[in-house]
Amino acid sequence: MAFGGCLMDLSTIVLALALAQHPAMPAGMSHEEHRKQMARDAELKKRGEAAMGFDQDATTHHFLITDDGGVIQVTVNDQRDTVNRDAIRSHLERIAQEFSAGVFDSPLATHGEVPPGVAALQQRKGWVIYRYEAIDGGARVRIVASDPEAVAAVKEFLRYQIREHKTGDPGVR
Repeated sequence: MAFGGCLMDLSTIVLALALAQHPAMPAGMSHEEHRKQMARDAELKKRGEAAMGFDQDATTHHFLITDDGGVIQVTVNDQRDTVNRDAIRSHLERIAQEFSAGVFDSPLATHGEVPPGVAALQQRKGWVIYRYEAIDGGARVRIVASDPEAVAAVKEFLRYQIREHKTGDPGVR
């Protein structure tokens, strides 16, 4: 009986490890489509780590949409992780400066394409303010637009980030 219990515990552990290796296949998706999606997600993570300078698995991204723009926020998963916290702060401070100047090289490097909304944000950069803020465990960039076209571009850009990074962030806050 004790031996059978050990096998049961071992099989439960093996199953848990197998499930932890990759996310469940979404309903309606073929195995091949799921494999392609997992490969795409792995590439995004790899490019993101290179472009942002911090471990994507040790951090959490949030992209929040507000009435006048939105927020890009990244924090460490472990509050004791000062290495990634400092890298987040450095990256987001640089992002605020670059975006203010109309430079969106980091999202291009991360996603391998120019995200939707970038062209309009570059054209309307005089109507958008990118404000860097250090927060507990990381940082955020508040994006405030004073022009309806710029607000729409910010929201389009952030919705793309929500989809690509699979953050599950809600629409408007």
